[in-house]
Amino acid sequence: MPTSTLNAETLQRLADAGLEPARLPRHVAIIMDGNGRWARERGLPRIEGHRRGVQSVRTVVEEGCRLGLEQLTLYCLSVENWKRPEAELKFLMRLLRQYLLQERAEIMEQNIRFTTIGRRAGLPTNVLADLDENVRISRANTGMNLCLAVNYGGRTELTDAVRSLAEQVQQGALDPGAIDEETLNSALYTAGMPDPDLLIRTAGEMRISNYLLWQISYAELYITDCYWPDFGRPQLHEAIRVFAGRRRRFGGLDSTT
Repeated sequence: MPTSTLNAETLQRLADAGLEPARLPRHVAIIMDGNGRWARERGLPRIEGHRRGVQSVRTVVEEGCRLGLEQLTLYCLSVENWKRPEAELKFLMRLLRQYLLQERAEIMEQNIRFTTIGRRAGLPTNVLADLDENVRISRANTGMNLCLAVNYGGRTELTDAVRSLAEQVQQGALDPGAIDEETLNSALYTAGMPDPDLLIRTAGEMRISNYLLWQISYAELYITDCYWPDFGRPQLHEAIRVFAGRRRRFGGLDSTT
């Protein structure tokens, strides 16, 4: 990120964290894992882990803004999560609505542009209304893009994209021979967004859980044993420092070898 685009406060915050503006990831995606285990190890119900995890969301979103990240994408609810107990799912929907309502003022104050990806079908009407309202009120904002992946799955996204392109071909609006990577990219939920540079997964799991399968082709992976409710500013800074120390070749050769 060009230093000239950052204000003095942001530059100082980066310096205090030991981060270089030119080495910042443009887009950070996070798999927020470990809420249930965090609660279980403390003898608490799973919902308390989810409740505490919201505090980490607030902290990381705020710090992402202060560091000057362009985009932060958080995996909130996967299409597979509907297999969980009904009581837990109802609580998660209430918690999501609560977050969306409570954070509206902060979204506007921080100049955040709020977006969402995932299938709308299956989500409660009131949740969709709250998501849409946060998108609407922040549409003209020019700061960090905060994207929540809700009822999201990477394979589902690719299936929906292929179906959309097939319909265009069937209607005569698209030549099959003209389909390339950019065509498919434009049909994804994330059309117009930069691909993630850094994918963070908490709670030590060594898998990507059907998250942004197309988009993370060249993302740097950072796995931490830290449970999501314990993930805060120091952990985010460390993940970015590790990212900054890696050489990204994108399939080519390092110029120093």
